[in-house]
Amino acid sequence: MRGNWRKIGARIVHVLVLFVFTVLLAFPFYWMLIATFKQNLDMYKTDNNPFLFNLPPTLDNLHLLFFETHYVRWLGNTALVGVIVVAITLLLSVPAAYALARLTGNWGERVGIAIFLTYLVPPTLLFIPLSRVVADLGLQDTIWSLVVVYPSFTVPFSIWLLMAFFKSIPKELEDAAMVDGLSRFGAFVKMVIPISVSGILTVVIFTFTLVTQDFVYALTFISPEANQMVGVGIPIFLVRGDVYYWSSLMAACLIASLPIALLYNTFLDRFIAGFTVGAVK
Repeated sequence: MRGNWRKIGARIVHVLVLFVFTVLLAFPFYWMLIATFKQNLDMYKTDNNPFLFNLPPTLDNLHLLFFETHYVRWLGNTALVGVIVVAITLLLSVPAAYALARLTGNWGERVGIAIFLTYLVPPTLLFIPLSRVVADLGLQDTIWSLVVVYPSFTVPFSIWLLMAFFKSIPKELEDAAMVDGLSRFGAFVKMVIPISVSGILTVVIFTFTLVTQDFVYALTFISPEANQMVGVGIPIFLVRGDVYYWSSLMAACLIASLPIALLYNTFLDRFIAGFTVGAVK
């Protein structure tokens, strides 16, 4: 009987903890959704309940966002740059991480750590020399300047992450594949990469997230409103002097964050496996 009560108590605690974390994680999205349709007077009147509609909802905030700014263009710029940077990062980091994990001696790990340390250099130190590179290439005020710059911090992080993943894959699997007639490259493509899907997917998600969260480089290298990234366009062009368009700001943040949140939740198991190096032993 006591055992049953303990199981019931543990189940109740589990549900309560899950409920608390769900509420805490979902609350920002709830607030952004409510604020999206609030009238300005409803937002600024201190006597009103900020979490409920005290006045009838309105679509004026969405009209401002979509028809008086380049918000859709910002989303497109961010998606395009994110996809290109993810492709470049995978093309450079996957073979580099595999080479450092498999084809080097004891210094391979040291090189991997040295590469990762470059990721830790703050953008506030790098944007000045990188601006000279962008100027020499003639890419000022274009999204292609970010395509050139972003791999400088996405590639080192991805190499460091994938090195640990590749090291967890037994070498015997590749040796057996090569005994069966595959070359090392063939074993890498047909054996290692399928096993490493979790790690590669983790790199894809984190790379895209790093691109969407960047502020310094996008602010430094791009000036025209239409060419901005969503992370810069929202706080700059929806804050005009001392006027904050809070409802439109919340709507912009909600629309931009939902796809990433859904992506994280859809591939949560693979994402955790990639970060915990959950490969076949």
